[in-house]
Parts: sequence; C-alpha cells; structure tokens
Amino acid sequence: MRHKRWQLPLLLAALGTLSACGGLSGLGRPKPAPAVESAGPPQDSAALLPLLELMSTLPQGDPARQAELFQSAKDAADLTPTTSNRLRYALALATPGYSGSNPVAAQRQLSELLARPETLLPVERLLATVALKQVEQTLVLQAENKRMRDEIPRDSHEKEQALNRRLAAEQDENAKLRKQLDEARAKLEAVTHIEQRPRTP
Repeated sequence: MRHKRWQLPLLLAALGTLSACGGLSGLGRPKPAPAVESAGPPQDSAALLPLLELMSTLPQGDPARQAELFQSAKDAADLTPTTSNRLRYALALATPGYSGSNPVAAQRQLSELLARPETLLPVERLLATVALKQVEQTLVLQAENKRMRDEIPRDSHEKEQALNRRLAAEQDENAKLRKQLDEARAKLEAVTHIEQRPRTP
C-alpha cells in the first residue's frame, strides 16, 4: 500500500523534546528552577496518557468493553463538551480496529478542534494533527476500495484477490499502529515519571 502509517515518530520526538526541556535537563547538573518551569512539561505529558491509553485499549478489548469505553467518551463530550473531552471522543472515533470507529465523524470532530488550535495543549495539537492525517488517508483508501469493487466484474477473480490482499494489508497496518501506540504510551509514562521525581538540590 502507498498510504502512510500513523506518524507516531513525530509524537515520540515531541515527547523527547518535552523530557529534554523538563525533568531530564536537571539530572547531573543540579540548579534551581522556577516552579512554573517544572510544572509545564508534566502537565503536557499527563494530558496524553489517558488519550494514548484509550487509543491503545479500544481495539484490543472485547466488544462489551469497547462499547463501554466508546460510550463513556461520547457521553463526556455530549454532557461536558470541554476541549479535552471533545478530543478524547474524536480520537475514539478515529481509532481503527473496532466497531465504533468512524473516520467521517472523526474527520469532522478533529477539524473543528484544530480550527481553534489555541484551545489545545501543544502535545494535544500534535496528536490531533496526526490522527486527522491518518483519518484522511483512511477515507481516501476506502473510496479507492469502493471504486475497485464497483469496477470489478463478478467473474474477475484475479482483481478480487488483489482487493482482498489490499484489505488484509490495511488490517496489518492497524495492528502495527496498535503496537506503536503501546510503545508511545510506555515512553510517555517513563518521561512523566522522570519529570515528576523530586529534584535533589
């Protein structure tokens, strides 16, 4: 397939920048730091943890658990439409690999959030941007698959096999995405733990 996978390396690079600017910079060279400086990066990092947790867990749970997580995100966005709750719901819609995934609705929700980028934390903007790109690529692929189905004659076994291979490749890509999400979450948890450790004067 020609469509790109989720650009999570960008997210990992951003997390590395956060750790370089935050708690990691104090190791080995103790120096006093204003309280506001140490509070910034952990807040950004902590904001991503529940989002990555949701995106990683949704495709792996049983149907009942998936429905529970999705409905919780939807209810929070409907009843308390804060930016954080709306982003959580948008990412739930954008996450592939389970029945609640809806790239069309996810594209609309993410576009609305990114239309007011000042309401998002920097790491939230990055995650929303990456998710929107993936959703747009998914929609392009779905349109191409539909066109191929419409053009394939019923007796064209070879073309049907090519389409099945393409769909299987997309499923493999989703599995790789879930693995990347798990790795990103583990890295973020490690960064957050280091940033929140008390510094030795």
